[in-house]
Amino acid sequence: MLNAKNPTGRLAALRRWIVALGLGFGLGVSAACTPLYNNHGYIPPEQELALLEVGRDTRETVKATVGTPSAAGLLNDHSWYYVQSTWKRYGPYAPSEQNRQVLAISFDEAGVISNIERFGLEQGKIVTLSRRVTESTVKGQSLLRQLFGNIGKINTGDLMN
Repeated sequence: MLNAKNPTGRLAALRRWIVALGLGFGLGVSAACTPLYNNHGYIPPEQELALLEVGRDTRETVKATVGTPSAAGLLNDHSWYYVQSTWKRYGPYAPSEQNRQVLAISFDEAGVISNIERFGLEQGKIVTLSRRVTESTVKGQSLLRQLFGNIGKINTGDLMN
C-alpha cells in the first residue's frame, strides 16, 4: 500500500512497475525481430510425384494425383508448371525471396507424361534439381526464365493477401 509516510513503499512499487514494463517491452521487441516465413504457390511432394509414371499417366491422372498446376498452356499445351516460393519477412525490412522451385510436367501429343523435371536456382542460374527422363523436353524454357526472372521484385501488397 502506498502512502505519503512510507516513501520506501512507493519506491518499491515504482521499481516493480518499471521492471514489469521493461520485461513486457523486451518480450515484444524479441517477438517483432523473429523472422516470419510465408510460402506461396504449390509443388506436389515427392511422395505424390512418385505415384506418377512417365509414359503411362495422362493429364487426367496427374490432375487427380497431384492437383491442378499453377500455370498451364502459357506457351503451349505440352507442359504444366507448378511454382512455389518461400519469402522471409524480418521486422520492418522489405520481404525477401529465399527459395523458388518450378516443377514441369511435360506431355506428348496424346496427353501422356513424357517428362517430369524440377528446377531451382543456384547462384542466380536455373538448375535442374531432378529429372525423370535424361533429356530435357520442356518446350517453354523462356517461361522458366520468366518464372525465375522476377526474384527479388515484389509487390508487398500481394503478400498481404
